[in-house]
Amino acid sequence: MAYSFEDDSAGVIKLELGPFATNAYIVVCKSSGESLLVDAPGDADKIIGQLAGTHPRYILITHNHIDHIGALDELRSALGIPVAIHPLDAGQLQHSPDIQLRDGDFIDVGLLKIKVLHTPGHTPGSTCFLAGRYLLSGDTIFPGGPGKTWTPAGFNAIVDSIEKKILVLPDETWILPGHGGATQVGKEKKAFAIFASQPHAPDLHGDVIWQPA
Repeated sequence: MAYSFEDDSAGVIKLELGPFATNAYIVVCKSSGESLLVDAPGDADKIIGQLAGTHPRYILITHNHIDHIGALDELRSALGIPVAIHPLDAGQLQHSPDIQLRDGDFIDVGLLKIKVLHTPGHTPGSTCFLAGRYLLSGDTIFPGGPGKTWTPAGFNAIVDSIEKKILVLPDETWILPGHGGATQVGKEKKAFAIFASQPHAPDLHGDVIWQPA
């Protein structure tokens, strides 16, 4: 199996899928072969093909935007495994989730313990999943900035989430976002420190980057 990222205990497969080029991730426990899927953007057949040879346990959803759940119902039906999402984002799903995630919960996949981090801002129920040295961050944080927000309150919330839940992780932690390429906590911590040291408009929100050109 070809992993996009791996260490001794876990392998991560990155798939860029659907009409919005959204990333889905398959996290595999190397010891047991158990796996989970993070987000279901589209192309259910491709996801199922990549899960072959593993034992899928859960579908975890970072947030309820359509570009992250487009293939959810098809995958849920085909795989017959529980769907998990934070309750604040559960109302947008066509069917009720099997598991309502709470901040600080753990999801066991083989020998891996996946930690749930509630990181509101992009949506009220946005959630990141920490699997060892890999953070599946949805649309909460990207290389160079936070996810999009629609109000100043949303921007303040996402910055608070990033400061308190993500930038406190070890610098070498990989951030694997919902779109585009990966980054690491240490790099984002330095960029954010520069951003935080500068004045900003009180109504700042939208597509924000830490260090404008």
